[in-house]
Amino acid sequence: MNKSFYVGAIGAAQTTKRLSVIANNLSNVNNTGFKPKKVAFSELIEYNIKEPEEAVTNLQAGAGTRVARTYTSFEAGAFQQSGSELDFAIAKRNTFFAVQDPENGDLSYTRDGHFHRAQMEDGNFYLMTDSEKYVLDTNGRRIRMENLEGSDTATEATVQKIGLVTFQYPSRLMSLEANEYVPSDAGVQAIPLVEGERANALVSGALEASDTDMAEEFSHVIEAQRAFSYALRMVTTSDEIMSTINTLRG
Repeated sequence: MNKSFYVGAIGAAQTTKRLSVIANNLSNVNNTGFKPKKVAFSELIEYNIKEPEEAVTNLQAGAGTRVARTYTSFEAGAFQQSGSELDFAIAKRNTFFAVQDPENGDLSYTRDGHFHRAQMEDGNFYLMTDSEKYVLDTNGRRIRMENLEGSDTATEATVQKIGLVTFQYPSRLMSLEANEYVPSDAGVQAIPLVEGERANALVSGALEASDTDMAEEFSHVIEAQRAFSYALRMVTTSDEIMSTINTLRG
């Protein structure tokens, strides 16, 4: 079968993956601390036409492109004042809050600092995330809060406890639900920020806005739609050519 069928079909399928990433970015435009993903494409196998593999020639053919990976930039975004003492923004790139799942104890990391005070089964009050996970302190422990007559307030002692971590290779973090991340392999370790860095990185009473740029994402939608239509045009054109050839053959 004509190879152009496969090139066009691969192009359409990979462009659909890009559209899915863009759709996810747009759906999180209002989510605190969200970092949009970008798509990196790579070219599939190239080979020299009628020449040895190691030959230097301009006569080359490829087999289309594929989505090689998605990546996220963890730069500090714009802040929005919230007026809540339990809201925190991170002013340092590649830096995260460490949080713990109360069900299984699993750790994950987030830049969403929209926290609240909640009473747990042991009767104590803890600092929690919107996804009902414990916020951890500088020593990796759960942050207990004072039993204050039902108001969400943060004492200076509570603020001083909130831990921040960074990663040497943040590109190896894998996304979870609720705007959280986990290391993709055992070689990615969280590094706690020292006191001076932590104090300068933590901003209370504010939240980090989503980094999704709607204008940029919609321009990507247009690019992807055009790429998709061109890929399908290649398939239909190839089909027309094969039909013509078969007709001529009788």
